[in-house]
Amino acid sequence: MGEKVAADGIDLADRERYRRKLHECLAGLRTLLAEKRFDRPKNLIGLEIELNLAGADGLPRMLNSQVLERIASRDFQTELARCNLEVNIAPHRLAGRVLDQLAEELRTGLAYADRKAREVAARIVMIGILPTLAATDLTAANLSAIDRYVLLNDQMRAARGEDFAIDIQGVEHLVSRSASIAPEAACTSVQLHLQVTPGRFAAVWNAAQAIAAVQIAVGANSPFLFGRELWRESRPPVFQQSTDTRAPELQAQGVRPRTWFGERWVDSAYDLFEENLRYFPPLLPICGPQDPLRTIAEGGAPDLAELVLHNGTVYRWNRPVYAVADGKAHLRVENRVLPAGPTVADVIANTAFYYGLVRALAEEPRPIWTRLPFAAAAANFDTACRYGIDADLQWPRPGRGGGIAEIPAVRLVRRELLPLAAAGLDAWGVEPADRDLYLGIIEDRCARRVNGASWQAAAFHHALRQGLDRDAALTAMTRRYSELMHAGDPVHTWPVAWPAGASAVPGPRHAVESA
Repeated sequence: MGEKVAADGIDLADRERYRRKLHECLAGLRTLLAEKRFDRPKNLIGLEIELNLAGADGLPRMLNSQVLERIASRDFQTELARCNLEVNIAPHRLAGRVLDQLAEELRTGLAYADRKAREVAARIVMIGILPTLAATDLTAANLSAIDRYVLLNDQMRAARGEDFAIDIQGVEHLVSRSASIAPEAACTSVQLHLQVTPGRFAAVWNAAQAIAAVQIAVGANSPFLFGRELWRESRPPVFQQSTDTRAPELQAQGVRPRTWFGERWVDSAYDLFEENLRYFPPLLPICGPQDPLRTIAEGGAPDLAELVLHNGTVYRWNRPVYAVADGKAHLRVENRVLPAGPTVADVIANTAFYYGLVRALAEEPRPIWTRLPFAAAAANFDTACRYGIDADLQWPRPGRGGGIAEIPAVRLVRRELLPLAAAGLDAWGVEPADRDLYLGIIEDRCARRVNGASWQAAAFHHALRQGLDRDAALTAMTRRYSELMHAGDPVHTWPVAWPAGASAVPGPRHAVESA
């Protein structure tokens, strides 16, 4: 989806040609896998973070083009809405002091971007959903002026045939409608990439699916949307509903949404690409010039451009990625589970926990996916999104007795998963001091039962008790979050008590139907 596309008219011939090219690409992928024509393992990881722009008043600022012009770095790119940016960290080898290197690069890059944003009276805010967003902020008029976003919006609207509906029952009930996919832009995430060999892909993807709920439980940071307190991690239901091209009748028939957790463990990367073609109609039928089968026959690495583009419009929480670098094809697992923020230290702690745990579980003699039903993993994901760090999750009992038990997420993490994550980081060759520092942040979050979502909710309610109205409390909480985010101490250390003299800009911004 990052490639430039042209928002030209699309006719039936375009769709027919694109469908043929998709199946040629899939056949090419099958050949590449069968002939093992992929890059050798390099233990490479990548990191992307989506960001928000907000003013000193805590309200969103629709200024990404102006900020990007001032940043003038290819490491920063547009995102769907004009209040969003994305920062991309160059690939690193997962070994040694990589965690501290990532932290330093992030701090440096975000500090620079924030200085540039201040030139237009904005700040960089790293948060899953900006609490001060209103439904009126996320309309087609505030989509970034990029052809691919215009075309994607047009095609998803045409497929849907009516307004997109958001209906989430959490702590409070939110009902909202949108004529565009713009509410998707409320959801800003961290994306963790891991390059894997075809032979290891299934084990890594299955392990990542198994622990997605745990990642959410310890890392939730998105409890508010459009002025309402919803799930502790509201991004998944918001993303699913704001990209749902199914009319109600298709939903009733059980047609799969384009944003989904999945429905089974896999045996190969091919399974996921094939499912994407079998279940999801193409949205962006744009064909590239390359003949994938001819390129393979001539010994080259095809770009599989049509398959890659289609894959980018199916929003799995753990997504398969095919790419070509330096003339060699490779596969990656892209983990899209985590919300952005709260701080660089928290992001790197979540990163360490994921890479360590996925390595350990992928190499277990009795793999977790042979002991945990996929339906239980999917149910865990939903539960963790609803309740965050207070979630109870289903997990295999230790020992050979088998069976599934329900266990508090914080107990599961502290007793079983943190030691596994430490062992996994050791297997990668990560520096022990960095391992202990960043996994220690996860340990302390669990001990205190505090993550970004729980802090936001506690600070919001504290502000209400101090006499602020709802909008003023959300605004003041967001401003305080931004201050603490830039200070950089991990979220479990943040005080909830409201500083004396805190001010906010009240106002009836959240005009949505609610109950």
